[in-house]
Amino acid sequence: MVRLNKNGGPKNPEKVDRLCALFTDLSNKDMKRDLYIVSQVIRTGRMLLNDSKKGPPHVQYRRPYGCAVLAMSDVLQTISELKEEKDFVLKVYTCNNENEWYQIHENIIRKSSTKYTAPSTNYGLIISLQLLRGEMEQVRRENPMIFNRGVAITRKLGFPDVIMPGDIRNDLYLTLERGDFERGGKSVQKNIEVTMYVLYADGEILKECISLGSGEHSISEYRSFVLYHNNGPRWSEVIKLPIPIDRFRGSHLRFEFRHCSTKDKGEKKLFGFAFTPLMREDGTTLSDESHELYVYKCDENTTFSNHALYLGLPCCKDDFNGCPNIPSSLIFQRSTKETLWISTQLSSTKLTQNVDLLALLKWKAHPDRVMDILGRLRHVCGEEIVKFLQDILDTLFSILDDNTDKYGPLVFQSLVFIINLLRDSKFYHFRPVMDTYIQKHFAGALAYKELIRCLKWYMDRSAEVVRQDHIQEAMRALEYLFKFIVQSRILYSRATCGMEEDQFRASIQELFQSIRFVLSLDSRSSETLIFTQAALLNSFPAIFDELLQMFTVQEVAEFVRGTLGSMPSTVHIGQSMDVVKLQSIARTVDSRLFSFPESRRILLPVVLHHIHLHLRQQKELLICSGILSSIFSIIKSSSLESSVQEEVEMMVESLLDVLLQTLLAIMSKSQSQEAVRGQRCPQCTAEITGEYVSCLLSLLRQMSDIHFQHLMDNFQSKEELKEFLLKIFCVFRNLMKLSIFPRDWNVMRLLTSNIIVSTTQYLSPALHKSFTDADFDFKVWNSYFSLAVLFINQPSLQLETLTPAKRKKVFDKYGDMRVMMAYELFSMWQNLGENKIHFIPGMIGPFLGVTLVPQNEVRNIMIPIFHDMMDWEQRKNGNFKQVEAELIDKLDSLVSEGKGDENYRELFSLLLLEKIEQETWRETGISFVTSVTRLMERLLDYRDCMKGDETENKKIGCTVNLLNFYKSEINKEEMYIRYIHKLCDMHLQAENYTEAAFTLLLYWELLHWEERPLREFLHYPAQSEWHRKEGLCRKVIHYFNKGKCWEYGIPLCRELAFQYESLYDYQSLSWIRKMEAAYYDNIMEQQRLEPEFFRVGFYGRKFPFFLRNKEFVCRGHDYERLEAFQQRMLGEFPQAIAMQHPNQPDEGILQGDAQYLQIYAVNPVPENIDVLQMDRVPDRIKSFYRVNNVRRFRYDRPFHKGPKDRENEFKSLWIERTTLILTHPLPGISRWFEVDKRELVEVSPLENAIYVVENKNQELRTLISQYQHKQLHGNINLLSMCLNGVIDAAVNGGIARYQEAFFDKEYISSHPEDTEKITQLKDLMQEQVHILGVGLAVHEKLVHPEMRPLHKKLIDQFQMMRSSLCHCFYVALQGLPGLDKLSPACSGASTPRGILATHSPMSPESIKLMHRHSETGNLLILTDSMMEHPEDLYRMQPSPSSSSLSSTHSAPSQMINSGHGSIRVGSPSLPDRYRHNRELLMLLPPHRDRPSSAMYPNITENGQPTNHQRALYHQVIGPCKPCSDPNLSVADKVLTAPSSWSLDSGTRDTLPFLSAHVGSVMAPPVPPRTLPPGHFSMHFDAFHHQISELPPALPARSLRKSPLHPIPASPTSPQSGLDGSNSTLSGSASSGVSSLSESNFAQSSSEPPARADTLDSMPSSQAWTTDTEEAESPYLPVRYSVSEPEVLDPLKPAPCRSHSAPLGVTPGMPTDGHHHHHLHLHHHHPHAIHITHPHYHHHEPAPALPPKPYLREGCIPEEDLRPVPRPMPRKISQPLLTNKEEQAKVAWEHGISEE
Repeated sequence: MVRLNKNGGPKNPEKVDRLCALFTDLSNKDMKRDLYIVSQVIRTGRMLLNDSKKGPPHVQYRRPYGCAVLAMSDVLQTISELKEEKDFVLKVYTCNNENEWYQIHENIIRKSSTKYTAPSTNYGLIISLQLLRGEMEQVRRENPMIFNRGVAITRKLGFPDVIMPGDIRNDLYLTLERGDFERGGKSVQKNIEVTMYVLYADGEILKECISLGSGEHSISEYRSFVLYHNNGPRWSEVIKLPIPIDRFRGSHLRFEFRHCSTKDKGEKKLFGFAFTPLMREDGTTLSDESHELYVYKCDENTTFSNHALYLGLPCCKDDFNGCPNIPSSLIFQRSTKETLWISTQLSSTKLTQNVDLLALLKWKAHPDRVMDILGRLRHVCGEEIVKFLQDILDTLFSILDDNTDKYGPLVFQSLVFIINLLRDSKFYHFRPVMDTYIQKHFAGALAYKELIRCLKWYMDRSAEVVRQDHIQEAMRALEYLFKFIVQSRILYSRATCGMEEDQFRASIQELFQSIRFVLSLDSRSSETLIFTQAALLNSFPAIFDELLQMFTVQEVAEFVRGTLGSMPSTVHIGQSMDVVKLQSIARTVDSRLFSFPESRRILLPVVLHHIHLHLRQQKELLICSGILSSIFSIIKSSSLESSVQEEVEMMVESLLDVLLQTLLAIMSKSQSQEAVRGQRCPQCTAEITGEYVSCLLSLLRQMSDIHFQHLMDNFQSKEELKEFLLKIFCVFRNLMKLSIFPRDWNVMRLLTSNIIVSTTQYLSPALHKSFTDADFDFKVWNSYFSLAVLFINQPSLQLETLTPAKRKKVFDKYGDMRVMMAYELFSMWQNLGENKIHFIPGMIGPFLGVTLVPQNEVRNIMIPIFHDMMDWEQRKNGNFKQVEAELIDKLDSLVSEGKGDENYRELFSLLLLEKIEQETWRETGISFVTSVTRLMERLLDYRDCMKGDETENKKIGCTVNLLNFYKSEINKEEMYIRYIHKLCDMHLQAENYTEAAFTLLLYWELLHWEERPLREFLHYPAQSEWHRKEGLCRKVIHYFNKGKCWEYGIPLCRELAFQYESLYDYQSLSWIRKMEAAYYDNIMEQQRLEPEFFRVGFYGRKFPFFLRNKEFVCRGHDYERLEAFQQRMLGEFPQAIAMQHPNQPDEGILQGDAQYLQIYAVNPVPENIDVLQMDRVPDRIKSFYRVNNVRRFRYDRPFHKGPKDRENEFKSLWIERTTLILTHPLPGISRWFEVDKRELVEVSPLENAIYVVENKNQELRTLISQYQHKQLHGNINLLSMCLNGVIDAAVNGGIARYQEAFFDKEYISSHPEDTEKITQLKDLMQEQVHILGVGLAVHEKLVHPEMRPLHKKLIDQFQMMRSSLCHCFYVALQGLPGLDKLSPACSGASTPRGILATHSPMSPESIKLMHRHSETGNLLILTDSMMEHPEDLYRMQPSPSSSSLSSTHSAPSQMINSGHGSIRVGSPSLPDRYRHNRELLMLLPPHRDRPSSAMYPNITENGQPTNHQRALYHQVIGPCKPCSDPNLSVADKVLTAPSSWSLDSGTRDTLPFLSAHVGSVMAPPVPPRTLPPGHFSMHFDAFHHQISELPPALPARSLRKSPLHPIPASPTSPQSGLDGSNSTLSGSASSGVSSLSESNFAQSSSEPPARADTLDSMPSSQAWTTDTEEAESPYLPVRYSVSEPEVLDPLKPAPCRSHSAPLGVTPGMPTDGHHHHHLHLHHHHPHAIHITHPHYHHHEPAPALPPKPYLREGCIPEEDLRPVPRPMPRKISQPLLTNKEEQAKVAWEHGISEE
């Protein structure tokens, strides 16, 4: 109960934070019921809250207010998990009708919401709950804080489940239920208040005997709450009356009823009362039920000073019946219509409400009723009995003494009843009260005679009685009956000085005979008898201690042995009895009796007999194991006594064999359910196993030599001995498996090992003696060897894994048990003699496992056995193939499991070679040992790679190494195939699909197209060889497809197709042919990146065996550049030091104790030159042959031979070219292969010049072709830079340097042998002039107006270059005999060239040249001040490289200058001092796999490209091409890789789509034509990139086989006039725009018109659309206007527009000015490239609309290309069209020139 003020806080300020109650005695059963916390809120104040008139303010009433309920089921889970209090808010509901108040909580629980009202606001009670478990004392200890807060203890109404002795309590709970009152003439009903008092017999009011609830002080007067205008109030209010026990008798309760007026005075008028006594006349307390009390009338003047006046009146109906003749003239008249209902509940340990119990305690008052009273005791409630236990026992024994014969059996029955009552868990705690009573208060010295007599009588009748409940109860009470018997005899003995001792002994003997008689009965037919026997057996062990007080140990032991022996054997009793019998034996073994050796000697045989029987039948194993454990514990603790030896002997005889049998049965897990009956739950298996293991170990541990000797002597035959040995070895082997003991039980494991090794030492002589020579038995020996091997390999014995402290401890206690067992094993092996051959090759694997144990002594003992095995097999078979095969097989699996080390490898080799030296078969032996040693090296490497977090590369390298070893040296096909699959899986994990395919191909090659059946192997099912080969073939083809190596997949497709065709499997044939076709499509359509190749040298002894001091060439990943590769390698070998020079390492490095890595890029030298030299093969096809199936790689290093020419370094600049030849071509089964040999050649300066110029021509041709056919997007910076680079370099150095060096008369005369080469160089230079002319023509068309000055400067410089060249050639011609005179515009080489991409040298001059773009397109500005000595460059080079005229090495960071961001490439406004070194371009090695990362020279301070650069970068490259990370700074890219040197830009790989060797593109010069003035104007907006022009008229030609349309002729022809054409070209469009044809040539009218096929599949949006397609067009059309009304005749010369115009560009043919053209550029897939070709008729006007496309990607129709004769001679050489991108580029140029 809590009193609160109106603010909701405690009324008593001291109670703040102390309003706390503990509800006690909640049982588990209670917790499962529906529990609620109910809070009733009573208001104290006016009658009505809202009516101030009702009653004066000073009169206080208790009025019902509200109720709150919390269901415990909702919160129990939460509070059970928490360790602290949790708050809950309880809503307080108000009652709609006060009549319902008594059940408001039930309505709330039932959710009868019509009966109550929820609070309008969210207010309520806040309570916090916490669940505390345990007994009161424990809770008090664990939670002192709660008890310090003054917690109110709230007891349960009634007793808890367990009643504790000494728990004194005397509470009467009274519930004021309801009343019925008359209206009494009033118009309204009364407001009734009940006042209650507790009065003592003398009329005095008892103080503080009423409690309204725990937490508040008790009070003397109780006032009920008042229900407004209610004559039938229902209160249901519970109050507690804690009345002192001494005041209880004679006290009564008085209830006074008052009407509370709400008038002004507010008086309370008494109008009646009721009463009830607390005890009845017969001494029993008010019963626990509802009582209807009479109401007597009275008025407010009545005083109750004389309580006797009303106590004589009947208080209730029962009372009235008891005294009928009451005078009616008394003061108080009963109001017949008025009643009060109350109910009571007594919770008292001192008072009883039971009449029978009172009658027993007062038996002497009614001696005639004793029989009846004793009979009714059974019906008394247990709580009442334990409350008065001592009094009841005293009463019973006094009745027994009074008349033994008459009352004996009844007293015995009552005693049995009370004893059994204490077995109930609720009263179990009263057993000590009983014990204390027997020891201290019991006085029945004669009782024992009657108790023994009755007990025997019950037992003797058990055979014939059908209902045996009473007998069973007597059996269950046996322990306390014996306690009473013994105590009684002791008392008698004391009193009579030991009289009648013999009679007592005799009676006990007779009693035991009766016990044996009961147990010996066959109970199978009678279930009741089974229960009797079970009850007897259960109680029996409890009497031993009582008997020991009266008898000697031997006597008691004999009693017990007789009793246990009398039980029928396990066959004749049911299972339930079995269990009971064993439990009884178990308790016997655990009893004090069994701890005496003298009793053990008597009892052990009978106990072992029973256990033996059970184990034989595999019954009740769990109980048996418990009994055995107890026996062993006792024996161990008393093992010093001599008697133990006999006991162990007994146990060995009886148990050893059956224990082994049981363990084997349990371990084999194969018993049927029948056999496992004793194992009642599945989880017992582990428990049982553990128990029996410990029993066996205990037994073996107790056994000494004598025991083992006796054991061996007891075997009747060798068969028995063999069986025993096999059993024990098998059990031992099972013991060494990890699952028997928990993982961390190392002590137990060590002990087990110790017992096993010592037992084995005892048993091995018997094995040797009985089973060698003639009696050799393979099975026993094999079992022994297996055990020894398993023993040595046990994880728990591997001391190396332990900490030093643990190791020392184990070593000190047990020594190294592996060595002990190894010696044992070795000596047994030697004892085998000739029988050793039986164990070859079977024991090779196991013995090898033993030798791999990291213990040198074990290795030294065991390795020589292999020599022995080899020797024996050599003697028998003449070779040791079996030993060899088995050793290699097993070595692989054991090493991969983590066994073995370098030390083992050396020891193995050393010990065996030493032994083999003396043998006749020395040579084969030595070669075998050597190859095994080498295998071990590889296996150890492989394992180290696999187990570490090593990278894929190392693992793959290791696996390849091992795989090759198995194939080439050992020729173990199965191991070889296993490693093929391991390697394949690694490749797949690393996504090296091509390598995975090559790997699987190795297995494929081993198979044949035959029907031979193959067994199941690895993941392959059992199938025919044909099917396996077919499946493999499909898988390999799939991997080649994923690796984009379709060329390798196609032959396999054909092979499969051939097979399918020969089998007429047309469905599969169709499928494979389609796949083959798809692969051809893929080759032409899909973009493939050409990988980089890197040469890696691994130097130093720290590298794994398979890498040490070897060099490899590695195929880089996609997009992987040198710097990334270098980082990756250093990541894989974090200890390695990167070497910064390309020179071969010296001996110091090779033998150094470190790791050195030497990495540089190398270029592939393709094997298949033919394909690359074929003109008409697309570059997409060629690119494959350039980088696949390559075995040779080269890199160049420039150097000066002889004195360096200060004037012109090119004269003395030689190239050292190193070619590396690999063991296998790349790609193959690995991404890298070892270098087999190196070739070194030196390239002379002239050869180098030829090589450089040739490469530059190739590159220019490709680039111009791409622009001409619009394959590159509108941004022409790339072309500008390239042209500028060559022309500017040629004017200021470049080619001019070559002219100076090699066309010099002096050089020509001094090098007559170079005549041919000089001619070749001259031809190439002329070719370059032609190409530059074409390039300038294209440039003219595409150049932005702002860049016009640059274009003009290029034209001027070009003229200078040409004139200088002509002059130079003239000079050279005079020096060269036999050369034709050539005109200044003569053409170059007449044959197309297939040029190999490599790198070439450079001169110090070239540093001053202006460089445009490198292979990666990185540009840097270098000022003069940064390089005083050009030689510095050579010192800086990080790796081998080669230079060309206009490129430099990668520069270190200090060379990079932020430069002038505003300077345009080649801008003529550049200050002079920068003229010759405007930008120095840093070249990287050729990178095929990505486009350039920036095209512009200005770089910010920190090496990041500016936004302008990035924008341009995107314009040049466009969104559809793969590109390198634009965020990577240019400087980063430049500095981290070695360079390649070439003419101005990289050799062949400016962009992935620029890669390749395009044949020479030469066009004949065209005579000058005139143009109408003012017809050419072009606008290029840097941000809009708009280009559109009119297509020039073209000659009609048929294109058939031509891979590339001719490039326009020499740039001397005047430019076509285009008026006001604003050109558009989207900078971000992909290269997949369809294109228009190139400029026109005058052709004869005899040529047929071109085909105008269109490709249906190509969407119109990808072509140049006409007006009719305008609706679909996503871009606004650009209008063309042409001023010329007529189309010019193609043969008529056009007027020359200006001198500076590029030459050789044929003028366009203006068309009718009314047509409009739309130029659309669309993004689409980068691979889908469409080339279109228009057809025009000779002499007809050019069509105003662009032509439709007709070609599918990459497919170019054939053409007969016959150049028409011209006034001037010229040669047209067809350039090769290599890959798709290039076709697209050609198409691009096509379109531009056509317009």
